[in-house]
Amino acid sequence: QVQLTESGGGSVQAGGSLRLSCAAPRVTASSYCMGWFRQAPGEEREGVATIDSDGKTDYADSVKGRFTISKGNSKNSVSLQMSSLKPEDTAMYYCAIEAPLRDCSSGALATRGYWDQGTQVTVSS
Repeated sequence: QVQLTESGGGSVQAGGSLRLSCAAPRVTASSYCMGWFRQAPGEEREGVATIDSDGKTDYADSVKGRFTISKGNSKNSVSLQMSSLKPEDTAMYYCAIEAPLRDCSSGALATRGYWDQGTQVTVSS
């Protein structure tokens, strides 16, 4: 069974930064698509960013230029550096993985990916 370990998150003032990390150590496939989603209370789930094992990335328009997704140092791990945070970034953030890699997109992860329990990110004004 795929298990994801997510760390980071917390509370920060607007303009600040936070870093999320996610790993899937039991995934043995060498290719993958990983990414983050977020969901605020009363809002629809939103794909934030994705990265595949080749390093190709994609971002939601709402976070472009502020968030950076990157491959981690350990196998099947990624990080999401969030900068210039805004109150509207407040949400539960979920990490997801699909392995082996097929097509990497938020839509694909939402449909076929394995998810973690999420971590809260709160940005105060």
